[in-house]
Amino acid sequence: MRPSVLAWAMAATLGLVAAEFLGGWLGRSVALLNDAVHNLSDVPALGISWVAMKWAQRPADLEKTYGYHRAGTLAAFTNALLLILLALWLGYEAIERLRSPVAVVESWMIWTSLAALAVNGGITLALVRGRGDLNLRSILIHNFGDALSNMAIIAGALLIAYTHREWIDPLLGLAIGLLVLYSSIGILRESAHILLEGRPQGLGVEEVARAILTVAHVQEVHDVHIWSLGGNHNAMSCHARIPDMHMDECEKVLSHIRQKLEEFGIEHSTIQLERAGLPATSGYVMPAPMRKG
Repeated sequence: MRPSVLAWAMAATLGLVAAEFLGGWLGRSVALLNDAVHNLSDVPALGISWVAMKWAQRPADLEKTYGYHRAGTLAAFTNALLLILLALWLGYEAIERLRSPVAVVESWMIWTSLAALAVNGGITLALVRGRGDLNLRSILIHNFGDALSNMAIIAGALLIAYTHREWIDPLLGLAIGLLVLYSSIGILRESAHILLEGRPQGLGVEEVARAILTVAHVQEVHDVHIWSLGGNHNAMSCHARIPDMHMDECEKVLSHIRQKLEEFGIEHSTIQLERAGLPATSGYVMPAPMRKG
């Protein structure tokens, strides 16, 4: 996905925020004002993600030897933290309004939310192609949540007009805050997992080790580490014990091991070959070294 898509989304979101603030003030709707603040948080989120996408395209250098793949993960982590704080604030404001309901102007809620739905729906559709990237997925989930909250505000305005129950508006504001909180915690957990060198989802350490043991001459695998560089870029390091053999044969073993790792989506690997029968001195990630039966 091109960074220009995020730039367009940021400009559209700024216009939407201005419209929702105006609509919320004129319509006396805390749900619209909360949604405006919610959408306002998209602006720095989109900006951070735009910078992250530009950085992620930069090649590795002497300072960042793995490249800048984690720029997007760091952006997702930052966005999630901001959203959690925002969700807590939205919840507090909604509870205060529940205690003291205020009459709202339903027409302003409906027309403003319809415009917001068009903008958020358009941004969501534009970002669908990049949903595999954690950074873009944080923005996608956020805008999808925005679109759902717009639909909820429209439905709430219609209910208020029909039932004259003003507490529906702050209740919707509280629901929007909970939605933001729920989606943000998942992104925060996943991005923190990557930043802490956690194992990529769907990759099992023992499963990878057993696959390496299927390579001819490999008798044991230990000290296995698998981590994500960000996005779909995974890396691994391990020690493999093999019998005494010529260097040319060792190169063939290494080549076959890397072919196995590519089947798991591991594109960068560091493999230390050791002579079989020597005592192991390195710490084990697995409970015990994996050996051929």
